[in-house]
Amino acid sequence: MKLGETIPNWLRKRADISPERVAVEFENKTYTFKQLDSMAERYAKKLDGRGIEKGDTCGVLVRNHIDSIAILHGLFYLGVRVVFLNNRLTAHEMAWQLEDSNAKWLVTEEFFKEKLESINSDNRNLGSMTKESIETYPEAEKTAILKEFNLSDPATIMYTSGTSGTPKGVIQTFGNHWWSAMGSSLNLGLHDNDCWYCAVPIFHISGLSILMRSVIYGMKVILAERFEEEEANRAIKEKGVTIISVVSAMLNRMLLQLEDSAYPDTFRCMLLGGGPAPIHLLEECKRLGIPIFQTYGMTETSSQIVTLPPEDSLRKIGSAGKPLFPSQLRIEIDGREAMPNEAGEIAVSGPNVTGGYLNRPEATIKSIREGWLYTGDIGYLDDEGFLFVLDRRSDLIISGGENVYPAEIESVISHHPAIFEAGITSQKDERWGEVPVAFVVLHEGEKLTEQELIAYCKERLAPYKIPKRVIFSEALPRNSSNKLLRRELKNRLENV
Repeated sequence: MKLGETIPNWLRKRADISPERVAVEFENKTYTFKQLDSMAERYAKKLDGRGIEKGDTCGVLVRNHIDSIAILHGLFYLGVRVVFLNNRLTAHEMAWQLEDSNAKWLVTEEFFKEKLESINSDNRNLGSMTKESIETYPEAEKTAILKEFNLSDPATIMYTSGTSGTPKGVIQTFGNHWWSAMGSSLNLGLHDNDCWYCAVPIFHISGLSILMRSVIYGMKVILAERFEEEEANRAIKEKGVTIISVVSAMLNRMLLQLEDSAYPDTFRCMLLGGGPAPIHLLEECKRLGIPIFQTYGMTETSSQIVTLPPEDSLRKIGSAGKPLFPSQLRIEIDGREAMPNEAGEIAVSGPNVTGGYLNRPEATIKSIREGWLYTGDIGYLDDEGFLFVLDRRSDLIISGGENVYPAEIESVISHHPAIFEAGITSQKDERWGEVPVAFVVLHEGEKLTEQELIAYCKERLAPYKIPKRVIFSEALPRNSSNKLLRRELKNRLENV
């Protein structure tokens, strides 16, 4: 193998360099890199004894847990490709992904027993096991632990959320994960006392990328099984958390629970992704002195690919920033590069960008052309080259020939003091083609009428952007990473 094509097995290397450094804290118990390496090796030997071999593809259906991290690295140790299953999917959806990825194995836990039984009924040739049953397996006598990772080898496969159609398996190589970690550290910096709070699912790239950075950086991660705003705030205030990854819905809840108290000076990064953020949230963070870093990324880019640098976080509020060091970005309109401040499709390239979709050559050719990934997202670059993300192209509303971006309307509505959150979709209109419709959730105890909210919008939005209907809801539909599902809003609209 040529120099530069491989890299040492990163957890094993980390356990050798800094064995006693804390790798993970879970449920108030800490695990060093040496302990995590030992756990991963033990799982690798037991899975080897069960028959899992190098080159196999294995589905993983787990919750955020220390054992889940050890199993992941144990599969890496064996040279097995990992297919992460979203544990909020139905058994039928999981079975489809396992079949599509040609997975031979499925590792899960007793918590998902009912789903496992249903999956097995659809996948009769699938070797299934729970982490509880793995404990009963004998360890293989001679297990070949990978000493190096080939940067071009697939490490993980994650299926897109399906917000824009049939889920596609995104192939993420070891090189993609490595360069994602490098790009993040070159942008955010790397401090000796860094501790990343992970309450986002590890079956999503936002959570998995934190685990990858942990072993590459030698950084402590506090892992939470689920997001709870009180616990997240407490970890920042009392446990030395310096960085946390959130989406707008999580940040909103954290700010409400935080009230007017402050985070310690050691907290240096609130990494905000998951789509355009309401401006009022960013302004509230500015008021409270919270270091907010809006970022842009996706499964196909192995997490963030554009992030607002620290020195511009207040000057360019609302921007996602500039491409990370190894990556490039441009805006295209009908095959030409857009002018500054001209909205078009966001295209990105770099070593952290996937090479394609599993078993989907047509989709790969459509999305990746001459090394550039065409994201389907709409945005523009200002005169200084800062990216402003407007919306998904599939969510774009065209009303009377005018482009209407749901995220812009959501941001305005969310600024109303009675509104907790808002979502915008469209309905057909004989005169205008499409018109926006608002779904809103009120703060507890607040009252607001449709007429009052529309009057509020008339003062802040052009006439064609004003929602023609307001539907009050108890909650908005979100996926497991807390991203708003606007297609579900459209489905709700049909039933109202």
